[in-house]
Amino acid sequence: MNSSYHRRVVFPTELGKSTSKQLKGVSPTVVIPVGSTEQHGPHLPLDTDTRIATAVVDAAVTDQGITASGGPIMMAPAITYGASGEHEGFAGTVSIGTAALEYLLVEYGRSAANWAARLVFVNGHGGNVAALIAAVCRLRAESRDVAWCPCAARDGDAHAGHTETSVLLHISPALVCEDERRAGNRAPLAELMPTMRQGGVAAVSDLGVLGDPTTATVTEGERIFTEMVDDCVGRISRWAPGTDGMLT
Repeated sequence: MNSSYHRRVVFPTELGKSTSKQLKGVSPTVVIPVGSTEQHGPHLPLDTDTRIATAVVDAAVTDQGITASGGPIMMAPAITYGASGEHEGFAGTVSIGTAALEYLLVEYGRSAANWAARLVFVNGHGGNVAALIAAVCRLRAESRDVAWCPCAARDGDAHAGHTETSVLLHISPALVCEDERRAGNRAPLAELMPTMRQGGVAAVSDLGVLGDPTTATVTEGERIFTEMVDDCVGRISRWAPGTDGMLT
């Protein structure tokens, strides 16, 4: 025990800042933000989904103290590209598609499960859901303890509107272009979907906004963000994956 390699070290909360020494002999629960790089109207950054998912996971892991069996819990670096084909046609969007994302998640899970007790992907982009379900269900069928959960908020609008703009005003206010906030298409998403399936978001909103960011506030952002974090903490602590692999 005089060896520096065997000296007791404080277990970290961030995978990217950890060393193999710190992880040796430990079986943590690893929480992975999954986002996208895609247009979010003229007023929000391209990494909005990744930024929200990362902030939710960071708060859940470091501030809330999630209870998880099988070892400590830690946050992994985010997966920053997703299935964003509906946003093609807007500059800055980089989509890897559902099939590639599914394969990435499967291989990620197979590798990380060699040393981690549990894995949970926390999703910040709706377009990633099909890949998450397929990948997580495959990993679970291979007897790996993997699940996923959304960054969920009640009554949220679809894209770059009141909900996401409010959250960004709370977590990254300097990145919100206040002078560019304009209302987009405020019709219900179900009503827009047939047209979007054919032509993507651009077919229903030349701004790339579905909702109204002009009503967003810091106060609303704090409320919505807290709701997302609390929901994430509850799902991970209960650890009750459904048939689609999503934590309930």
